[in-house]
Amino acid sequence: CSGGHISGYNQLYKGGAIREAACLAHLRRKIFDVHDGQPTELSTTAMAGIQAIYRIEEEIRGLPPAERLAARRSRTRPLVLALRRQLMRQGKGLSRHADIAKAFAYGTKRWRAFNRFLYDGQLEPDNLIAERAIRGFTVGRRNWLFSGSFAAAERSAVVLSIIETCKLCGVDAEAYMADVTERIQNDWPASRWDELMPWNWARRQEMPLPLAA
Repeated sequence: CSGGHISGYNQLYKGGAIREAACLAHLRRKIFDVHDGQPTELSTTAMAGIQAIYRIEEEIRGLPPAERLAARRSRTRPLVLALRRQLMRQGKGLSRHADIAKAFAYGTKRWRAFNRFLYDGQLEPDNLIAERAIRGFTVGRRNWLFSGSFAAAERSAVVLSIIETCKLCGVDAEAYMADVTERIQNDWPASRWDELMPWNWARRQEMPLPLAA
């Protein structure tokens, strides 16, 4: 789910094997930045349209893909079409150098990609879930440039991946790594590795260590 066409990613979409799903939150952010600095009737109407789309998404979040798709077709699609008409109609009367015109142009140029979630109930309208998931280590990415060696950088990547996976599973990462390390040291059987995954992990009293031979 991208924020729009970036030259480095354009090659991915050639041939049609991969289709771009643009991030509606990026469009909302561009319009909001203009609206926040100098609100106008145009920006107010556009923000209201996008917020209406998000209110529906809040209602249907977590439902099966088929139900989300049905809701989007009946309720969201008319809102999206109305928003498109507004962006195209009102954008034509603006100077292309105006900030709000640039924000509207960003949306119209990528409209098919922004619409992708309307035709697939498994897709989200934006990429915010993934962005929030990686925020914990991306905010310190400059620090990761000084790992000392390639091997150390790889180890850092593994540890960070474990930590973020634990967060997603509602697991205390420090307790998890300490417990799993001890189990491995005590010859945890290879046939039961799956039990040590964060999504299957249980505390020691619930998962006895294997007895030494």
